[in-house]
Amino acid sequence: MKHRWLYAFTALLIGAHGGASAQVWPVKPIRVIVPVSAGSTTDIVARLVLDQLSSRLGQPIVVENRPGAGGTTGTAFVAKSDPDGYTILVFSSAHTINPSIHANLSYDAARDFAPVIPLGSSPNVLVISPSRNIKTVHEFVAAAKANPGSFNFRHSNGGQFAA
Repeated sequence: MKHRWLYAFTALLIGAHGGASAQVWPVKPIRVIVPVSAGSTTDIVARLVLDQLSSRLGQPIVVENRPGAGGTTGTAFVAKSDPDGYTILVFSSAHTINPSIHANLSYDAARDFAPVIPLGSSPNVLVISPSRNIKTVHEFVAAAKANPGSFNFRHSNGGQFAA
């Protein structure tokens, strides 16, 4: 029961190829691009999950970190790879955030990728200085709208912005 998600992941990967090819995939090593630094949460989760999947599939799964530009460097690499199921992207929610913070991506996050399965989740935290006397997200949004440019913020995907 504890590995049911692993079987679902395998079925989804195999099913993505349809027809007769689904019966023989994978016939060669699978390359997984993690577009963030080694040792990050995304990297650790990918390696833990894919190590188990590799033994079940009977093929090596090579995890390669390609960090840079908030994850867009490795993501662009995968977008330009052959869509044959042998180059896979494992990324965080930053994948959906990047189009709104990077003006000229060489890929379309929605069009160039097909989601397969979530591998995990991690909490997010919003911290505001006590001197602001803001107690809720609603109060924060209202204060930011009322005072444009008066808040600076940072997120784990890189970059500092003003709100």
